[in-house]
Amino acid sequence: MNNHKTHTIMKRMRILSLLIAFIAFTILVKGQITNPLNTAKDKASDRANDKVGQGIDKGLDKAENVFKKKDKNKKDNNTSADSTSTENKSGDGSSTTGTTATTKTDPVLTSYSKFDFIPGSDVLFYEDFSQTAVGDFPASWNTNGSAEVMTTNLLTGKWLKLTSSSTCMWNDVPLTLPENYTIEFDVVPQLSSDNQSSYTFGLISSEKPNEFDPGSQPGKAGVFVQFEYNNYITCYYSDGRDRLTGMKEEMTQKVGQKYHISVWVQKSRIRVYQDEVKIFDLPKGIDAGVKFNKIRFEDGTPLISNIRVAVGAPDMRSKLLTDGKIVSYGIYFDSGKDVVKGESYGSLKEIAAVLTENPTVKIKIVGYTDSDGDNATNLELSKNRAIAVKAALNKEFGIDNSRMETDGKGEAEPVAPNTTSEGKAKNRRVEFIKM
Repeated sequence: MNNHKTHTIMKRMRILSLLIAFIAFTILVKGQITNPLNTAKDKASDRANDKVGQGIDKGLDKAENVFKKKDKNKKDNNTSADSTSTENKSGDGSSTTGTTATTKTDPVLTSYSKFDFIPGSDVLFYEDFSQTAVGDFPASWNTNGSAEVMTTNLLTGKWLKLTSSSTCMWNDVPLTLPENYTIEFDVVPQLSSDNQSSYTFGLISSEKPNEFDPGSQPGKAGVFVQFEYNNYITCYYSDGRDRLTGMKEEMTQKVGQKYHISVWVQKSRIRVYQDEVKIFDLPKGIDAGVKFNKIRFEDGTPLISNIRVAVGAPDMRSKLLTDGKIVSYGIYFDSGKDVVKGESYGSLKEIAAVLTENPTVKIKIVGYTDSDGDNATNLELSKNRAIAVKAALNKEFGIDNSRMETDGKGEAEPVAPNTTSEGKAKNRRVEFIKM
C-alpha cells in the first residue's frame, strides 16, 4: 500500500514538472509571436542604419575623390605656386600655424663644391625670434606696416611673416658694420593677397638709423636685391641716382620652399648666394666709404628667420698655426641633428686647405652647443657633431683620420650668456685645436 502511494506521488510530480515546462515554453513562444512588429522595426532600423552608413561612406568617398582630383590638378598646374595656411592645436591649447608647401631636402655636402662663402666669425647680430611670443611683433624691430612671429608645421623654430606687401622693417638698433662682414638669413617665399611672391632685401646707409626712412630710396645710399618669380635684380643707388648692377634671369624661387641667402661684403665688393649658388659677385657694387647701418625686408609677405650678421672670416691659416685654434661658426647643422649641412662646404674647404699645406699638423675637433635642451643630450650631440666634421674632412677633402681627434663639450664652456639669441649663436660652434 505504501509502495503504491509513493509511486502515485512521483507520477504526479513528473506530470507537474512537464506542465510547468510546457507553460514556460508557451509563454516564451507567445512573447516572440505576439511582438512581430517590434522585431520587424528592429530589423528595418538596422537595415536603414546600414544604408545611411553606406550612403555617408559613399558621399565621403566622392568628396575625397573630388578633392584628390582638385589637388592633383593643382599639382599638375604647378604645385609650387600654391601655399595654404593651416592651423594645428598644440598640447597647451595654443595655435600653431602651418604652411602647406613644397619642401626640399637639403643638398648633400658635395653639391656645394663651388660654394666659397665663409661666414664671419664674430657675431654682431642674430635673430631667430625665439624670444618673441607667437603672434607678436619683435621688440627690436620696427615697421611701417604689420608683421607677426609665427610657427609652422613644416619648419622648425619661429618665423617672422610680413603680412602686408607694403611692409618695411629693419633692426632699430644701429648696426656698426666694418669693411668686411657677412649677412645670412633663411627665407620662405609666400603668395601675397595680390598673388605675388616677390620681396626685397636691402642694406641701407642712413643718417638716422633709429628712424624710418621713407620713399623708394631710403637713406643716403643702399644696395637692394629683389627676389621675384622670374629673376633677381640688384640695384645700387647713391644721392638719388639709380644704377643697375646685375641681373640673374635664370634664378627663381618657389613659393613655400626654404632658401638660405648669404651676403658677403668686402669693402666695395658684394657677393650674394642662394643656397650653394652664387647669384651676384659685384667687385664695385658699393661706393668707397659707404657704411651701411640697417638691414631691411620689404615688398612682400615672406617668412624670414635665422638672421645672422658677423664680422668677416679670419685668416684660418694664421689662426691655427699662430694662435693654435680656429673657432668656426661656418659648420652648419639642423637643430638637434649631427649631419653636416651643405652650407658648411666653404669653411671646411678652408680648414682642409690649411691642413693639406701643413701635413704634420694634427688637430682636435671639439663641438659645442647652446644651453637649450637636456645637458646629457647636448653633450652627446656635440660629440657626434665633431665626429661628423671629422668624417667630412676625411671623405670630401682627403684629410687622414690619424691627424684628427674629436671631442664634445655640450653646453659647457660658453663664450657668451645663453640668455639672448646672439649669445646662443656664439655658443653654437666648432673649434679646431692644434695638437
